[in-house]
Amino acid sequence: MNTIGPLTGYTVIDLSRALAGPHATMMLADLGARVIKVENPRGGDDTRGWGPPFAGPEDDRQSTYFLSCNRNKQSIALDLKTAEGAATLADMVQKADVLVENFRPGVLDRMGFDAARLKELNPALVVLSISGFGHDGPEAWRSGYDQILQGEAGLMSLTGAGPTDPQKVGVPIGDLLAGMYGSYGVLAALLERERTGRGQHVRTSLLAAIVGVHAFQGTRQTVAGQVPQAQGNHHPSIAPYGLFRSADGFVQISVGSPKLWSALVEKFELPTEGFETNEQRVNRRDELITVIEKKFNQLPTEVLLEKLGQAGIPAGIVRNLEEVYQWEQVQSQHLAMQVRHPVLGEITLPGAPLRFFDEVQEVTRTEHAPPPLLNQDEAAIRQWLGQNMNQGAWG
Repeated sequence: MNTIGPLTGYTVIDLSRALAGPHATMMLADLGARVIKVENPRGGDDTRGWGPPFAGPEDDRQSTYFLSCNRNKQSIALDLKTAEGAATLADMVQKADVLVENFRPGVLDRMGFDAARLKELNPALVVLSISGFGHDGPEAWRSGYDQILQGEAGLMSLTGAGPTDPQKVGVPIGDLLAGMYGSYGVLAALLERERTGRGQHVRTSLLAAIVGVHAFQGTRQTVAGQVPQAQGNHHPSIAPYGLFRSADGFVQISVGSPKLWSALVEKFELPTEGFETNEQRVNRRDELITVIEKKFNQLPTEVLLEKLGQAGIPAGIVRNLEEVYQWEQVQSQHLAMQVRHPVLGEITLPGAPLRFFDEVQEVTRTEHAPPPLLNQDEAAIRQWLGQNMNQGAWG
């Protein structure tokens, strides 16, 4: 079993909670970094109490939410409002490579760890700060929660059955994207540190992360002057591209080129007048959907997928998550990992999305640690710091 990753030897102090920061630090942990999760002694990370669902015995329930974003980490409980807790954090900062926090702007400063203090403690430290609306500007003070930002940053206006049906994405996508952008910023800062020897402060936000993935919808507005709106399960700029009803379910197709359109027409004997170009098909999308579904409605999903495959049309079904984790392709990509939890025993977690190869073999990390219990690793962390357990620095 391989426990080594490309960040082996780096240490990350994780002061974050909920999802954006913990997702960022979990990504770094998956890559081999030692991540020390600093938690409030009174209950720990808020997500330890988020549920249902919970798993385990009634007297020691484990939040499945917490389990989703804290694998491969150690936990220590510190009361950072006490002198002892702050002193231990200062010791940790001096020995760390990265510090991650997602307090509201200014909170870390008031705790006595502003940028100047952190630089004094460790000039090579890379700091990642994740906020809701950004660390400056007229609304930096606002608390940032994922669904609020999905609405404020325009994502909900693009998602749903139509303009009057704004919908959030089915996962906290703003949190997850901010964590992903944040970890990528940390890696860039560590790379630059190799050249300069100096750390720096990386900042991102849920607002920035969501605007950062507007993609072609953003340029529809900024360049073409259009205001994109939700339009269900069909692509706004390509047709046909979306979800279609079969005789017993749904099939998705992606017809992104003239060649694929010709293949679809030939295989299903579709009319072509008025649908010759992609632009025409987009402008007459509702008519086109009706035409295609008249053909697709006559065939069971399995038969329809076979015919689409014969024609070379990219196609797929809509799986629920039970089907996803049982899917052989997902398992072949190591996207379901098994770990042994101290309370729950053997459990399966969603797997890390990166794999690594050298010139002869795969070198991806294969052995992973379960999310920690609160304060589970205090002794090991204090030993690393050269502290005695009886110093009482965790309050």
